[in-house]
Amino acid sequence: MSKTVLSGKPGSIGVFDSGYGGLTILKQIRAAMPEYDFMYLGDNARTPYGTRSFQVVYEFTLQCVTKLFEMGCNLVILACNTASAKALRTIQQIDLPRLDASRRVLGIIRPTVESIGELTHSRHVGLLATPGTVKSLSYPLEINKLYPDIVVTGEACPIWVPLVESGESCSDGADFFVKRHIDSLLSKDSKIDTIILGCTHYPLLLDKIRKYVPDGITIVSQGDYVAASLRDYMKRHPEMDARCTKGGSCTYFTTESVETFLPNASIFLNSAIEARSVSI
Repeated sequence: MSKTVLSGKPGSIGVFDSGYGGLTILKQIRAAMPEYDFMYLGDNARTPYGTRSFQVVYEFTLQCVTKLFEMGCNLVILACNTASAKALRTIQQIDLPRLDASRRVLGIIRPTVESIGELTHSRHVGLLATPGTVKSLSYPLEINKLYPDIVVTGEACPIWVPLVESGESCSDGADFFVKRHIDSLLSKDSKIDTIILGCTHYPLLLDKIRKYVPDGITIVSQGDYVAASLRDYMKRHPEMDARCTKGGSCTYFTTESVETFLPNASIFLNSAIEARSVSI
């Protein structure tokens, strides 16, 4: 990949996801930071990332981050657990110094992890996520860096994303698959008192998840924690805050056709938007 020519001018905050789930993160961030400009890029033509290798996820994610840089973003949020797990560290350590050391790429796993220590009393935490995120072990590794005493148990839920994207999240048929994976997780560790929803699609299943998670167990949905963390980041890094424009706008881009993107995006945003198709 050729070196990107970067302008350094103030620009929108970039929000990237491999598909549609990142729109739930974007929605929460915009609610917490309505004055900022945002630019969303969904790599919908190549989704899902969850079943792909580390190398492919890294290459695809880097291409999309570079695209957002080219479109003027100085700060990019990987609103995708798979990209955060498989690509973030390499991009931060290897690629940013080459592209532009003054720009930043942040993920969504760390903000979620930082909240866990205060939420769990039993020190036993469950993770519901895609097979790729569970296999990466990113959550237990990050949690144990901060809280070595916490035991993390993962449960891969491969059918949950298709349920959401097919518009079946509210159907009676979804109950079977939601209950099955929650029961499986809790059968692995009966001491779990906190469950992380480690996929950005899962907030759309939250009503059903609450239905089958026993009382007394805290459910951690990422959006609020990511939004609060980003707001705090801006306060701690005024130099980056000054490089993010504040007009309250949001533009949407997809690598898929707009005709395919818009109806699916509406499932996550509950509002009509306009979008443009881009090539990576």
